[in-house]
Amino acid sequence: MKQKNILFVVAECTNFVSTGGLAEVAGSLPKAINKANRGYKVRVMLPLYKAILNKYQTQLKFLGETTVVLAWRKLYCGVYSLKQDGIDYYFIDNKYYFDRENIYGHFDDGERFAFFSKSVFETFPIIGFVPDIIHSHDWHTALVSIYLDILFRKQRLFTNIKSVFTIHNIEFQGIYELPFLEDIIGIDKQYQEILEYNGLVNLLKGAIVCSDLVSTVSPRYAREITTSLYAAGLEHITRINGNKIIGILNGIDVDFYNPAADDVLPVNYTAENITDKIQNKEALQRGLNLNVDPKACVICMVSRLTAQKGIDLVIAQFDEIMKDNVQFVLLGKGNRYFEEKFLEFAKRYPRRVSVLITYDTNLAKKIYGGSNFFLMPSKSEPCGLAQMIASRYGTIPIVRATGGLYDTVKDYNDGLGNGFAFKDFDSNQMLEKIKEAVFLYNDKERYTQLAKKIMGIDFSWNVSAKAYLQIYKQLLK
Repeated sequence: MKQKNILFVVAECTNFVSTGGLAEVAGSLPKAINKANRGYKVRVMLPLYKAILNKYQTQLKFLGETTVVLAWRKLYCGVYSLKQDGIDYYFIDNKYYFDRENIYGHFDDGERFAFFSKSVFETFPIIGFVPDIIHSHDWHTALVSIYLDILFRKQRLFTNIKSVFTIHNIEFQGIYELPFLEDIIGIDKQYQEILEYNGLVNLLKGAIVCSDLVSTVSPRYAREITTSLYAAGLEHITRINGNKIIGILNGIDVDFYNPAADDVLPVNYTAENITDKIQNKEALQRGLNLNVDPKACVICMVSRLTAQKGIDLVIAQFDEIMKDNVQFVLLGKGNRYFEEKFLEFAKRYPRRVSVLITYDTNLAKKIYGGSNFFLMPSKSEPCGLAQMIASRYGTIPIVRATGGLYDTVKDYNDGLGNGFAFKDFDSNQMLEKIKEAVFLYNDKERYTQLAKKIMGIDFSWNVSAKAYLQIYKQLLK
């Protein structure tokens, strides 16, 4: 069988630039797909940001240059490549758009990513292949599917290309005033209906309409975004296009998050010798100036401190939570009010509460390794990775059943399930599950059985890769 070429088009990717989950997917999924099926080759394309150029200048190979026409502008487009961990990466260069300190947050982000999306199609002669599928991600690259459908499919070179678009978070849509259509992205007014929503240009809407297939980062989230509660105003569009929207769960890097070999942990352990986890707990208690008490139930949160993460629920019930022999560890930063409330709790409960207003991956791993339960009461959660990481370390998740949390954590009931899950965004329901978890903790045999069980769940990218290969095959039939 002739090799099928897949091109990931992304705004960020781990190893190069990262602000969150999108970069994790771009960094891990291509490797997993290439490993799962040699008949498919995934390559990745992203902008050549200043940070990438500074770090990889000597390793980048210049492939060529071309001109990209964006509305009335004729723009320089350089193409560089780099091979890393067996993956070919391509970088689109334009100093005006990408030689900046931060990758997002600029007044002209819409124009910057329109240039990047349009340049994809101009670079095929330079990179030496035409992809069978272009897989773009989130609003930054929504225009890839739109340009393909409206402008490029009419040309013979591009006729057979299929498009997949992944929504990582539907709340970020790329919304602009109507003049943006012709003046910035260079799309004729006759196509306005495809991109217009509520009197504005909506790039995410356009990508949903124009893509051959739309994926989200969990099966539950795929269903949720067809409802007014979760669709951020786009439920009419998602319902109409529901037959081409599917949910595929993200994975985690099981080599990076591996308690059996993690050199960050004081003591390594597996499901077979999970009792060694207690030594990590004691080290965590000492390191965070908590009472060294093996009987205390350590509940942790590793989270951005935002309303979406359900922080209000925890604040509302914090004193009730602490009535049991519980220690609470929080790692994260965000909303100033939330930060101050938790620092206040740390003063109220000395040597029982530790609050770290920062984010540090190594510290997070120590917290996963040394805690008994992981709390994630999100209001909404497209996928969520932290509950999978916690499970990998034998730290039992307590979650609200929404989005990817619904798909990955089933409520514990007489030995069934793999954690604790409550249905409604309600602090009393959350508290009830925390109390159930603490009760389980005090039954050492049942607690240990559950902790061992969750360590054996396969949350690797291999599962996601197989699911994506399935939809790629269907598209190319």
